Amino acid sequence: MLKTNKMMKLIFLPILLFFLLFLIVPLLYMFWQSFKIGNVLTFQNYIDALSNIELREAFINSFKVSFVASVVTTILAFLLAYAVHFTTIHRHTKKLVQVGITLPMLLPTITYGFVLIYTFGNQGILTKLIGQPLFTIYGYNGLVIGYVLYTLPVAFILMQNSMQYIDKRFLLVSMLMRDHSLRRFYHTVFRPMLGTIGGAFILTFILSFTDFGIPASVGGNYRVIATELYQAMLGSIVHFERGAVISVFMLVPAILGVVMLTILERFNFQYKQVGQSELVKHRLRDVLFTVYSIVCVAVVLFVFSTMFIVPFTKGYPYDLSFTLEHVQNVLAEKDLTKVYINSLIVAVLTAVLGVVITFMSALLNARTPLKGKKSLDVASMITNTVPGMVLGLSYLFFFNGTSLKGTFFIIIACNIVHFFTTPYLMAKNSLQKMDPTWEVTAELLRDSWLKTIVRIILPNIRATIYQMFSYYFLNAMVTVSGVIFLVSTKTMLVSTRIKELQHFAKYTDIFVLSIFILCTNLIVKLGCDYITTHKEKVEEISK
Repeated sequence: MLKTNKMMKLIFLPILLFFLLFLIVPLLYMFWQSFKIGNVLTFQNYIDALSNIELREAFINSFKVSFVASVVTTILAFLLAYAVHFTTIHRHTKKLVQVGITLPMLLPTITYGFVLIYTFGNQGILTKLIGQPLFTIYGYNGLVIGYVLYTLPVAFILMQNSMQYIDKRFLLVSMLMRDHSLRRFYHTVFRPMLGTIGGAFILTFILSFTDFGIPASVGGNYRVIATELYQAMLGSIVHFERGAVISVFMLVPAILGVVMLTILERFNFQYKQVGQSELVKHRLRDVLFTVYSIVCVAVVLFVFSTMFIVPFTKGYPYDLSFTLEHVQNVLAEKDLTKVYINSLIVAVLTAVLGVVITFMSALLNARTPLKGKKSLDVASMITNTVPGMVLGLSYLFFFNGTSLKGTFFIIIACNIVHFFTTPYLMAKNSLQKMDPTWEVTAELLRDSWLKTIVRIILPNIRATIYQMFSYYFLNAMVTVSGVIFLVSTKTMLVSTRIKELQHFAKYTDIFVLSIFILCTNLIVKLGCDYITTHKEKVEEISK
């Protein structure tokens, strides 16, 4: 059996201290602050918040709009995943769905609101085509559409990942038994997917409830809890105690969501062996799902196409002649190029340091007998629960007045903690699947633990590490909620600068910067995907 050695403890302690300093203590400090007025401990802040009509209205609005968006998103995502896995529509259409639906993930959510304004607003492309606005985009309508666009890729990935593990032979058995089509659908697809459907709904609800980018751009006068928190902390009059109380309120749906996800786990299915069989062709079904898939992708691409039209026209919507003037102006502004470079620095360092911390955490937990290693699972669960805005605000409270305030370091630390859960689970699952005796064999051969990791573990987990790097980089480039309270004039990022440009109505600059982010993320994602698949092919050939 592998023994605990000094090196394991030397690596475990700094990681433990990191989560203590950048997760547990700031959150406890913020919770403490919510009970303080001056130096007095009291429940008065909570009483004031609960008796505040505007805050109650914002909370109810957030709940209402998030619920509607989650229902719509879950249905859309389920049907799209069904089209990919349970129909015989053309493979190019399936590929189009997989790429087209997930493309918006590469953009900051604050950009979503601006493309909606330029599509459905008074001067929007759709308004120009049909002659009048279909509806008012500001407020409830804009938030629902924005949240659906924002959460659809996440829900779709979740659904299609689960559907690929459904045994399709049961469909054939059900057909041979002459089951009614509804009964067949329920028992072979819907019932096995019940846990994932519930999980997708909860996840999209939490993401919508805690997002700040979309309400900041298209919320209008419709109050939601995220904009109330922003106003409390960075508005014309600062209310620290109120901000702390709102943050605690924002944790409630997230905690309830995690509890419900735990309950829903019992509905998850598990086949001992997943069998594949040819799907039976059904002309009407395939035509309907082809049309549905193409319409969904076309709507997403149409909405985001405004981002590529406005910056390349001389004066949208009056002068639509092509120009590169706006792009050249952005490139000529040292301030904006500096902001873009800041974003790159933060994304690269977040990805590199994040992968190191996450990989070592997963390694210690999955493949060592270290005492206290389960604390890393607890850290993962907490980071999954805490919304980005709440985490950022806790940092603002705790590190206010220290030399860390407004530095790159604090932004990078916040990103690593905020996005820790997914890459941690990716690494842990991969490490658990590897042969558990490698380290013991290496120990018997008098190889050190570190050498075993470098020579054996790392080469076998390389593909997962590239995916972890890509995940951290992409999210660090687009996040707004987590860093909105942490940036300073020197460490301003593109995603937060977009919020500032909104006040000066510089929408063309916003779209140019968004295109920069999209292109950068595409390069990194495609690069990581290429390296992963290329190395796998080389290894297969060498075998």
